[in-house]
Amino acid sequence: MNKILIFTATYNEKENIKYLIESLNELNLDIDILVIDDLSPDKTWEILRELEKKIINLKVIVRNYKSGLDTAHKLAFDYAIKHKYEKFISMDADLSHNPNEIPKMLDILNTSSFVIGSRYIKGGKCEMSGHRLALSIVGNKFIKKVLKIDCNEFTTSYRGFNLSKLKGFNLNMINSKGYSFFMETIYRLNKVGVNINEIPIHFKNRKYGYSKIPSIEILRTLKNLFFLYMENIRKK
Repeated sequence: MNKILIFTATYNEKENIKYLIESLNELNLDIDILVIDDLSPDKTWEILRELEKKIINLKVIVRNYKSGLDTAHKLAFDYAIKHKYEKFISMDADLSHNPNEIPKMLDILNTSSFVIGSRYIKGGKCEMSGHRLALSIVGNKFIKKVLKIDCNEFTTSYRGFNLSKLKGFNLNMINSKGYSFFMETIYRLNKVGVNINEIPIHFKNRKYGYSKIPSIEILRTLKNLFFLYMENIRKK
């Protein structure tokens, strides 16, 4: 069993997933790859099943309906623990996250329990534009100010855990649903004393498919941020 598990969740990523898996294996690292698909209407899961027959280090889980990013990440985290992986890295499947950043993440995880790829520190870059970029920049700054955590990136899924070093934390502690799941993860890690290490990443726009972030996620994130803020105040 390899000691490193790379995970991504898919929903309608038929144009991207084969290239991502090939790019991960081209890193020539001793890794396993886990993909969880929520029965994509575009039949991404069929492509994955065929790839699983040919690629020895690929494991595919297909769920019966769209169950959400948060539950996919929790399932993958539990899978990593159950199968005794030392390091667990999550990333998007739409090619916005460059696999070539993974060796840098692994270097940090040799001595630390957590690392996140940041678009908003020196050396980082984000190809989004217009209102999406403005919303992302302002949103991350606002979260940092409200939660008072020394971190510049709360919303990307490109992050890694050293499970052998991680103490007092499990993704099942996270209550938030949807994309604010990623924000609360940083909050809970900080609460148990985990150092939030950031490395710069180049976030790319997807070439195929479309963004799946619904507008309601903005309201959900604000609601969950308020709950975390109030929890912080009560504990103080």
